[in-house]
Amino acid sequence: MEQIRTSGGTKAIDMHCDTISRILECRQTGKNVGLRENGLHIDLLRLREKGYLLQNFALFVFLGSGEDPWEQLQALYGVYQEEMERNKDLIKPVYCYADIEKNRREGKISSLLTVEEGAVCKGETAKLTRLYEMGVRMMTLTWNFPNEIGYPNLDREMGQKIRAAGKNVTDEQVKAYFNTPNEKNGLTETGKQFVAEMERLGMIPDVSHLSDAGFWDVYRCTKNPFVASHSNARAVCPHVRNLTDRMIRALAERGGVTGLNFCADFLVQKPVGTKNPGTIADIVAHAKHIYQVGGIEVLGLGSDFDGIDTHEELQGAQGMDLLADALVKGGFTPAQVDKIFFENVLRVYRDTL
Repeated sequence: MEQIRTSGGTKAIDMHCDTISRILECRQTGKNVGLRENGLHIDLLRLREKGYLLQNFALFVFLGSGEDPWEQLQALYGVYQEEMERNKDLIKPVYCYADIEKNRREGKISSLLTVEEGAVCKGETAKLTRLYEMGVRMMTLTWNFPNEIGYPNLDREMGQKIRAAGKNVTDEQVKAYFNTPNEKNGLTETGKQFVAEMERLGMIPDVSHLSDAGFWDVYRCTKNPFVASHSNARAVCPHVRNLTDRMIRALAERGGVTGLNFCADFLVQKPVGTKNPGTIADIVAHAKHIYQVGGIEVLGLGSDFDGIDTHEELQGAQGMDLLADALVKGGFTPAQVDKIFFENVLRVYRDTL
């Protein structure tokens, strides 16, 4: 079977990476790291080589630091702005769909700015408007902490208590933590107002990390497509960061997309304490299930690069041609691989931005 190469034809849009946060972390420890070329999962030279059309760059804010989340966001935004200016020969930010097409004609990669952690707004819609003015076009409503907008499926504070218990915790208790969704606490009233305002502005709600109850609140509170930028199928791996079949169908009916996440622990569940290296076959298994449940139009990419441990077989952007090949060998047609790699997400951006 003829191989597909991203650099030769199959372009890519990745809905989620944490590279900007990693660059800032490196700089804070005295390392001179930039976006053009680095030892991280993603850099611009590899994106160009592999034919990327667009990369979403998340500004991830960690509430557990105790620092002001809005100030954390500004520090990350400063890095993003600096790297966009420094590398404008390769990449340009996008603010609307027409910018994507313009950049493509000019042979440049597009960058779409996102936020991962709705708490940066502190419950103030004025800050949401400010994010939009800064160029943010997608926001992950929660990470693993409750905030003014809503509740996640994983509560990090509970996870820390489990880790602190050490040997006194059983495998069953650990699995219960990772596999039991929050079906009770969803969006707050403020959160519902936020989602409505996001839709009015043209900012895409992202339900990855959000509780099960929150997913359905977003579904009821919106009319336009929304996304799960980096989530897989719970029927294949029971981790609560993944979507149920019912969610996948609802997302498909709304015209949204879920991005295949390369995190090994979201692909297959191993016994506690067992190394989980990740395989490309596991990613293909999730793609096939999501396709069977929701159709080809609901599939996209959401690598979570630079926010996850290095996947043993897909170690960074340089390996995307391996995934394209594996999808074809797994039964997807070249046209379907194009839909997964870029066309479906491009459709959502055309409909929402």
